[in-house]
Amino acid sequence: MIPNTKLINVLKEITSDGTFDVSKIASLPPEDQELIKNLQNSGLLEEALLYAESVDVDENWEELQEKLNSDEKSILVNWKSIFQYAAVFLCLLSLVYLFQYKNDRHNEAKIPSDAIQLILENGDIQVLNAEGEQQIIKKDGEVVASQKDNTINYQSDNLRGKLVYNEIKIPNGKTFKVTLSDGTVVNINAGSSLKYPVQFVKGHSREVVLEGEAFFDVAKDKAHPFIVKTRGVDVKVLGTKFNVSSYKEDLDIYTVLVEGSVSLSDKVNQKAILVPGEKGTWNNKNAEIAVDKVDTRFYTEWVNGEIVFRKTAFRDIIIKLERTYDVTIENNRKDILDKKFNASFNKNIESIEKVLETMSKIQGFTYKKEGRLIKIN
Repeated sequence: MIPNTKLINVLKEITSDGTFDVSKIASLPPEDQELIKNLQNSGLLEEALLYAESVDVDENWEELQEKLNSDEKSILVNWKSIFQYAAVFLCLLSLVYLFQYKNDRHNEAKIPSDAIQLILENGDIQVLNAEGEQQIIKKDGEVVASQKDNTINYQSDNLRGKLVYNEIKIPNGKTFKVTLSDGTVVNINAGSSLKYPVQFVKGHSREVVLEGEAFFDVAKDKAHPFIVKTRGVDVKVLGTKFNVSSYKEDLDIYTVLVEGSVSLSDKVNQKAILVPGEKGTWNNKNAEIAVDKVDTRFYTEWVNGEIVFRKTAFRDIIIKLERTYDVTIENNRKDILDKKFNASFNKNIESIEKVLETMSKIQGFTYKKEGRLIKIN
C-alpha cells in the first residue's frame, strides 16, 4: 500500500483555515472523500492529522518490505511483527474506526437516558446536572464555558481563526439554555440537539445545526450572518428572535418569526422571506415552503413551560406529550387519533396525569399510568 500523502495534504488544508467544503476533497478517491466526511462529522480532523503526521511513512514502509523479503523462504512467519508494520499504512483508512473505538471506551460508563449530554470537540461526553454548576474545559486546559443550573454560557471573546464544535443533547422531559460566544441565546426544547462552534470564526457566517426545536434570540452582527441548518431548510438571519422546529419524526419543519427578518432556503434553492408574525413551513413530502400568518405565542410559549394545542390532532398531541413529560403513551383508542383539540397547559404546574385527566373528560377515554408507560383505553 502506497502512503497517501494527498490525503494528508487535504487534511492539512482543511484544518489550517478551519473551513470545510466539498471542493477541497473533490480530487480524492471516493473512499477517501467518505473518510474525510466521517472525520469532519465526528470532529476528529485535527486528531487524525496529528496521528498521520506522527508516522515516519518512508522508514516504516522500508522496514515492512525488508521484513517481508527476509521471511520469504521461512516456513514460520512472524505475522505479529509484520502486521505491526502494515498497520501503519492502514491507519488512514481505519482512522474513523480507531477514533470511534476510543470514543466508545470513553463512553463505556452507562449514561442515563434522561441525562443532558455535552459532547466536546474530542468526543468526550460531560453529563450536565440541571441543578449543578461546573466549568467546561477543553483538552488543552482552556476554560471555554461555565454551567449553572439549566444554562451554559460560552466565554465572550473575539472571533477566532479555527472552528471547534460542541454539541448538546437534551432528553425528553427537559429543556436547556445555551448562550453562545457571540451573545446569542438559544432555548432548546425536549428531545433536541444543537451543534455549535465554541467560538465563531472571523469572516465566516455563524452556523449551528439543529435537530428538534429551539428558540433563538440572535445577537446582531451584520458582518456575520447567523444560519440555523436543519435536515431540510436553512434559516438565515442577522439579528432576530424566532423559533425553529425540526424533529426528525415530523413531516413539517417550521420557523416562526417573532422579531426581525429571516430567510428560508431549501436544498433546491426555494426561498422565502418572513416578517414578524409569519410562519414558514417546509414539508418533507412536498418539498415546498409555505408562509402563513400566525399567533407566535402558540409556537414560542414552550420556553416558559406552556404547552399550547390549537386544532391539533390527538396523534400529534401524543408525540408532544411524550417529549414534554418523558413518557411513552400507548394509545388503544384509534378512533380519536384524528380528533382535533384546543388546550393550554403549563408543564411546570400541571402533571401528565392532570393533562390526560382533562382531555379524557372531553373525549371519554380512560388511561392507566405504570411508571413512565401510559395506556389509553
